Amino acid sequence: MIEARGLRKEYGGFVAVEGSTFSVDSGEVFGIIGPNGAGKTTTLKMLAGLLEPTDGDVSVAGYQAGETEMRKRLGFLPEESPLYEEMTPVTYLSFFADLYDVPGGVADRRIHDTLDRLDLEHRERPLGDMSKGMKRKVAIARSLINDPDVLIYDEPGSGLDPLTTNYIIEFTRELGEQGKTIVFSAHNLFHVESICDRVAIMNEGRIVARGNLDELQREYGETRYHVYTTVEVADSVKENGNYRRVVESMDAVEETREAATARGGSVVDIRTEESSLEEVFLNVAEPEA
Repeated sequence: MIEARGLRKEYGGFVAVEGSTFSVDSGEVFGIIGPNGAGKTTTLKMLAGLLEPTDGDVSVAGYQAGETEMRKRLGFLPEESPLYEEMTPVTYLSFFADLYDVPGGVADRRIHDTLDRLDLEHRERPLGDMSKGMKRKVAIARSLINDPDVLIYDEPGSGLDPLTTNYIIEFTRELGEQGKTIVFSAHNLFHVESICDRVAIMNEGRIVARGNLDELQREYGETRYHVYTTVEVADSVKENGNYRRVVESMDAVEETREAATARGGSVVDIRTEESSLEEVFLNVAEPEA
């Protein structure tokens, strides 16, 4: 559904994105993460056809980025999304429906169905009188007015309170479950981890790691084993009537078992802990000291 090949974007002598190549399958939710200045927003704007690559090319739904037919298949949500504040949500969305040549009856149903799903009331209130969270919901509704196959969202929960952010992330998850192809960036890695099929990690303009969460964890993460014993062993702490020792290999698990047996005790539980996406991200993106 999306193919990016050798994307490069240079501003004067500054290279914002260098050599980015990736694909996103139909119906996939693909996350792009990285520190500030990593090139995420520039990449998303090139995918959406809003920036022309210095080198490389992009196709979306079989069309070159920026083509009229591609734009009909795409919904884009920038991190900052100014609205026409004198309009109401309904008049604003109707205006964009007209731009996309959505028939009136279809547009009315789509507008109200989407606002219902986003739980947005006060639809006749001027946008300038609405909260940032309400405005963000209207911007998301705008991205869906043409019923696109592909959605590109730059920080969909940016600057919102936790409740509204969680609501929007859940809504994004629902869109993915309905078969929309979604590419989005977010600083909250828990949200990325909870809804993405695959992730690309960017740093200093380059994609430095990519894959599904299991693949990233295996390559860049760590596995820790919490071994619970009935007796105290080296490096263990008392916890809920037993003793817990954290080790990083199955050999160390077996050593713990042998130590407990030697003291007349036993292992009562072993719990595996995998690295979170945040830990993987820090392992990949943080420069070595």
